[in-house]
Amino acid sequence: MQTQPTDMQPSLPWWSYGHVWLVLAGPLIVVVACFVTAFIAIRHPDPVLAQDYYRRGLNINKTLAEQKALQLAPALEARNHVATPKSELRSAQP
Repeated sequence: MQTQPTDMQPSLPWWSYGHVWLVLAGPLIVVVACFVTAFIAIRHPDPVLAQDYYRRGLNINKTLAEQKALQLAPALEARNHVATPKSELRSAQP
């Protein structure tokens, strides 16, 4: 009977192989990110909105529209002035 050669290397434990850690790294990163996200969510909760947030938003939009209209007033006057004929301008001057 012949014996097998014993020059084979003994197998190493699973944690000593690099590709095992490469496979495990993805899920481990996701788990850590989950805990970080949960910590941030618990530590800094979102503020509660006011009951009349929609009405406040409409009032803000109205105010901004009025301010924009006031800013455009000189441009509108200049545009209208350019459109008037020159003869009307000469007769309107004192």
